[in-house]
Amino acid sequence: MARSHQTHFVKIHPSQSSSLNNEHDRASRSELARRIASLGKGRFVDHDILGEQQTSGGPTDTLFIPTGTIDLSTAKELGIRTESQIYGGVVPFPFVGSKVITHPAFRDDPAIPAGWCPELGSALAPHVLSGWSAFTLDTVRAAALDMLGRTAIRLKEVEATAGLGQFVVTSVKELNEAMAQLDEAAIARHGVVIEENLDDVVTYSVGTTRLFGEAISYWGTQRLTSNNSGATVYGGSTLHVVRGGLERLASLDLAEELQQGIDKAIAYDAIVSRFYPDLLASRRNYDVAAGVNSYGERRIGVLEQSWRAGGASGAEIAAFEALARDPERSAVTCMTMEIYGEADAAPDGSIIYYSGVDPVAGPMTKYAMELE
Repeated sequence: MARSHQTHFVKIHPSQSSSLNNEHDRASRSELARRIASLGKGRFVDHDILGEQQTSGGPTDTLFIPTGTIDLSTAKELGIRTESQIYGGVVPFPFVGSKVITHPAFRDDPAIPAGWCPELGSALAPHVLSGWSAFTLDTVRAAALDMLGRTAIRLKEVEATAGLGQFVVTSVKELNEAMAQLDEAAIARHGVVIEENLDDVVTYSVGTTRLFGEAISYWGTQRLTSNNSGATVYGGSTLHVVRGGLERLASLDLAEELQQGIDKAIAYDAIVSRFYPDLLASRRNYDVAAGVNSYGERRIGVLEQSWRAGGASGAEIAAFEALARDPERSAVTCMTMEIYGEADAAPDGSIIYYSGVDPVAGPMTKYAMELE
């Protein structure tokens, strides 16, 4: 593969986020890091085993895989100056890496964080669903009541992942029940998203990733499954991958709704980058929802961004591997799957990211594979 700089080491960098830290999350990140290291002809350095002193080549020849987005000061400490040194993203303020930036803050929320751009929400509005962001319980309630007069809503905890931490609300009674489950301190730290709810939803994944001087872009769909507690959660993605950046996706002849979703994701990416020019991300993944609102209207909009290693990362790396094996190949389809209740459910020929009994999540299998 082409190489924008010499990578000797690939290293996981733990972020301050408490999410994505179960056994299966850690095992999946380690397998991802090993495969990225192999792709770049480097060596995976496990942060749980080896100390910083063993990456003696220094930060310039280390590719970091943070567990979440990192801020500018952390990037500076690690010596990260370009996207070629990271699989993930660097943000100027921690909240910029979360779904809370998708919507404007509700009215004069007294707890809006430093660095918030009031104009960003209106700039993103044509490309997202209707909604608000809020940073206090009182403001969450006010924003929810404002929207409930027009539509069913979804409350979304900002730090929650895999589809958890979300509450569909259609009445004041349901709002009271949902708000009783919110953590006031977490709201103050991270915020809450209040968004119009859609039914019969298809969630598209649209994104681009750069590694070792090569770029891929993709569109795909997500699947849902039930975890071992019976909750509906993320169950994997199927990605249709081509060489090149997001502009390559824009040139494809795709179904109208899908093309609309791709265009909205590209616009979201460009707008956020304009408002926060210090944003640095080698992985830019966007969830785009298409579904029916309370009025029976078909709606489509970007839900959130992911500038870190995520659920579809295994499919991305499988695509990089397939394209590296065949330089003449221009496209590939890959998938990830997360299965709960079974510890050995991966089919032959798959790339196993986790197979076992997680102490918190229970028995599960996570794998990736090339489809075509």
